[in-house]
Amino acid sequence: MIPDMPDLLPTLKKTFGYSEFRPLQREIIEATLAGKDVFALLPTGGGKSLCFQLPALHRDGLTVVVSPLIALMKDQVDQLQAAGVAATFLNSSLGVSETKARLRGLHNGEYDLLYAAPERLMLDNWQENLRSWNVNALAIDEAHCISEWGHDFRPEYRQIATLRDLLPGIPVMALTATATERVREDIVKHLRLKDPALFVASFNRPNLSYRVTPKNQPIKQILEFVQKRRDDSGIVYCATRATVDRVAQSLADRGFSALPYHAGLSPSDRASNQESFLRDDTRIICATIAFGMGINKPNVRWVIHHDLPKNIEGYYQETGRAGRDGLPSDCLLLFSAGDAAKQTHFIEEMTNSREQQAARAQLRQMVHYAECATCRRRELLTYFAEVVTEENCASCDNCLEPRATYDGTTHAQKFLSCVFRIRQAGRFGVGMNHVIEVLTGADTEKVRRWNHHTLTTYGIGRELSRPQWSAIGRELIRLGFLAQSTGEYPTLEITEEGVEALRSRQIITLTKPLVQPKGSKSARPTRRAGQIECDEVLFGRLRELRKRLADERGVPAYIIFGDATLRDMARQYPDSKGAMSTVSGVGEKKREEFGAVFAAVVAGHLETYPRIRFDS
Repeated sequence: MIPDMPDLLPTLKKTFGYSEFRPLQREIIEATLAGKDVFALLPTGGGKSLCFQLPALHRDGLTVVVSPLIALMKDQVDQLQAAGVAATFLNSSLGVSETKARLRGLHNGEYDLLYAAPERLMLDNWQENLRSWNVNALAIDEAHCISEWGHDFRPEYRQIATLRDLLPGIPVMALTATATERVREDIVKHLRLKDPALFVASFNRPNLSYRVTPKNQPIKQILEFVQKRRDDSGIVYCATRATVDRVAQSLADRGFSALPYHAGLSPSDRASNQESFLRDDTRIICATIAFGMGINKPNVRWVIHHDLPKNIEGYYQETGRAGRDGLPSDCLLLFSAGDAAKQTHFIEEMTNSREQQAARAQLRQMVHYAECATCRRRELLTYFAEVVTEENCASCDNCLEPRATYDGTTHAQKFLSCVFRIRQAGRFGVGMNHVIEVLTGADTEKVRRWNHHTLTTYGIGRELSRPQWSAIGRELIRLGFLAQSTGEYPTLEITEEGVEALRSRQIITLTKPLVQPKGSKSARPTRRAGQIECDEVLFGRLRELRKRLADERGVPAYIIFGDATLRDMARQYPDSKGAMSTVSGVGEKKREEFGAVFAAVVAGHLETYPRIRFDS
C-alpha cells in the first residue's frame, strides 16, 4: 500500500457491500489517489465505475465524470444515491428549476460526484463554474469515443483535453472496456495524459459462452432460443430498423415480452421502451446498435446477433452487455455469407478511402471469427493482443462440439493452382470472386477479356458451389497459404507457404462448413463456472419482492439489489437484518433500508422449506 493511502476496504464494504476488489481496482484507485493520471482498460462488468466512484469518497471536493449518454448518467447516479453517495448529473433531460437546484447544490459543495456530457462541460459559462466547484479529479468514461479508430468515435470527446488547461494539476482518469493498441495510444495522446499509470485487464469474460450458427429462418431460430429462456432478459441486435420491428413483432405475436429500439422511433417511445426493459417489465429488447452503450443492466442473460456485426470491437462490446453481474450468460451469432456481402456493399459506398480501407479490414476479421473452427474466446482475446495459452475454453461451440474436418488437399490444390496460374498469366492479382469464377468455369466479360478461360484451371472446380469455394478460399487465407491485400480492390496472392504446399502436394486439412446443430448441448442454457448455486424457490420470491420495491420507487430492479446479491441471499438464508451484513452487495445504507424486509421473506420461506446445504 502507498504510504498515507487511506484504508479502502472499509469504504468498499460500507458503501458498496463488497469485501474484496475485482482485479486491478485497488491498484487503479491507489494510483489516482496518489495524484497520477490513469488509463484503465477493464472489460464490461469488470467494475470500471468503482475506480472513480470510491476515490471520490476519499477526496475533498468534486469528481467530474464525463459520460456520453443521458441513460448512463441517470442509471449510475440512481445506484450511487441508493448506496448513500452524494452524486448528481446535469443534462438536457432536466427542467430549468431542477437544473438550478442542482447547480446551487454544486456551488454549496453538496456533491462528491457530478456526471455531465462533454459538450456541456465545454460551454463558455461553465468555465467559471468548474473553477469554483473545487474540482479535484476528472474521469472520462467510455474513453474510446475519443479515437477515430475506435468503433464509436464522437468528435465532441476531442474537446475534453482543453479541461487540462482550465483545471491544471488535477488527476485525469480515462476508462474504456474495448480498445485496441492503436485506440489506447490515441486516448492517451488526445487527452494529454501525463506519464499515466496504465492498467489493462484481461478481456476475457469467463462467464460468457459464445456460439455461431448458420442463419436459416432466423425468426424461428430466435424463437427456439428464447423459448428455453422465458424468465431471462436478453437483447436481439439487428442491422436495420425494419428487421428490429419485424423481430420484435414476431416475438410479441408469440407471447414473448419484446419491444423495439432504434433511431426511427420517437424519443419518448425509445425512452419508454428502454425504461421498460431496464425495469424488467419487458424481457426482450430488439435493437440496432444505437442501443446499449452505457446500459448498466446487470442481469441480461443472453445476447443474439441477428446480423453480422461490422467489426470485432463492436461485437465484443455488444456481447459484453450480457452477464455484467458475473453470472453465466449466452451469446449467439446467426451468420450467413450474404450478410458479409451486404456489409461489403455498404463499404463500397463510402467516400472516405481511409475509412473504407479500415472498414474492409474490420469486416474480414469479423468474418474470420464467424467461420473459424478454433476456440472463439481465443480468437476474441487474440484480436485484442492478449496472449492465450489455453486451447479449449470449454464454453464456446467450437470447444464444446469441435467441427468436423476432412482431407481438403484436392480442393486446396485446385484453389491455390488457380491463383498461381492467374498471376503467372497476367502478372497482376485478382480478387476472390474472380478466382472462383475461373474455378467454376463462369463465362464473364472479365474472364474473356483477360483470356482466363484458356487457363488449365478454368472450370476445374465445377463440383462445388461458389459459396463453398468462398469458404475454402477464406480458410486458406486463415491457414496462411493465401494472403489478401488491403487496398480498394483486395486481391489474392499465393504465399511462400502456399507455393510450397502446391509443389509438395502437402496434405491440407480443411474444416467442414458450419451446420446448425440438432438438439446440441450448446443450444440449451448450461450451468457453467460462475453460477451461484442457491435455493431457486427462495431466489424467485426475493426477485418478486425486489420488483415490487423497485416499482414503488420508480427505479430498475437492480438499483435495489443485483441478481448475484439475491442468489447469495438465497444461499446464505440471512433471516435477520444483522445477518444481511455478510451478503455480497449489501452496503450499510441498503441494509438499513431493505435488510429487514428481505430477511422477513427469508424467514417466511424457512417456515415452509428446509435449508438446502451447498457443497462450497
